[in-house]
Amino acid sequence: MSESIPCPPIHRWLAEPLPRDVAKSIDGLLSADDVRHVAIMPDVHLAGPVCIGTAIATTNLIYPAAVGGDIGCGMAAIRFDASAELLSDEEAAAAVMAGLYRRVPTRRHSAATMPGALPEDLDAAMLSDPRLDKLKRRDGRVQFGTLGRGNHFLEFQADQQNRLWLMVHSGSRAMGQAITAHHLSRIDIATGPLPHLAADADAGRAYLNDVEWARRYARWNRLAMVAAVSGLLSELFGIEAVDTSLVETDHNHVRCETHFGRQVWVHRKGAQPARLDEPGIIPGSMGTASFHVAGRGCREALCSSSHGAGRKLSRVEARRQVSARQFRDQMQSVWFDHRRERALLDEAPAAYKDIRAVMRAQKELTRIVRELRPVLSYKGV
Repeated sequence: MSESIPCPPIHRWLAEPLPRDVAKSIDGLLSADDVRHVAIMPDVHLAGPVCIGTAIATTNLIYPAAVGGDIGCGMAAIRFDASAELLSDEEAAAAVMAGLYRRVPTRRHSAATMPGALPEDLDAAMLSDPRLDKLKRRDGRVQFGTLGRGNHFLEFQADQQNRLWLMVHSGSRAMGQAITAHHLSRIDIATGPLPHLAADADAGRAYLNDVEWARRYARWNRLAMVAAVSGLLSELFGIEAVDTSLVETDHNHVRCETHFGRQVWVHRKGAQPARLDEPGIIPGSMGTASFHVAGRGCREALCSSSHGAGRKLSRVEARRQVSARQFRDQMQSVWFDHRRERALLDEAPAAYKDIRAVMRAQKELTRIVRELRPVLSYKGV
């Protein structure tokens, strides 16, 4: 009689019961080769073969689906030397919104706003395939310093002392998607329903090289937007960003870490690292609170936490269930572009889980440093 292979340990921090499709997806992950530990965050929701809000550890196999296509997607926040009252009147808010459209495109730069070469750190580094390098100099350049669509956003916020903050959520744009698609297309389908690579093989090393490049691209992309917004506020109001207040984190990656006394490959998909006292950012939704946090270093969570509130409704369900009037009611204290009201229904606050319930569910994982409320929200459609 053959010995059964034990399932890996799984730990859950849930704000609500798991939907059946999410539970099924997690079960599939538990049976995947070389998965040694699974941690489920309270913002977990379905997104492909591996749910968003998941952290897993392997010893040698690398699962691109457990990283996601938007490699390096993450957050940046910075405080301005100003009160949030600066954006309390419609004229000031309209000037800022108009400036954001000019300086922070959501899709790609025009010829007039095209940046120069990519930062040297990105331009000089080689990707694993000449086609990806060619894409880097084309799409990578025209999308550098752009926000993206979907749940990506740029938001002005007020902290509990009513100081003005900026929060940016964006990733590696088309480059991350292209890198993921390229490597998935090269994996032998015999690896099974969840394609994987060996970290110590040429294909695995190539993927890991490209992941690190995409993470750097995503970080520089966020910092480019922070710089663009800082320039805008300096021009409009004569105020400056407080550089020492900058907080950064990313929540879609795979990297080698030490857990439980051994080196493992930790994959985080919509889960931010939360080592002891590590700074983090957990956004709510367009109309709800966000939080700056510090990690508690929870071993069972692979020193991770949620990356946000997490979707409660799919985009299709949100458009079906949330009316334009309901959306306006949920956003009544936040400036946004009313011309895009209907296009933003799938990002309505009602489409997301209760951020306070999520934060309560992960008290073991992270502690709140600062609470912020939204003042002005800028999103692509």
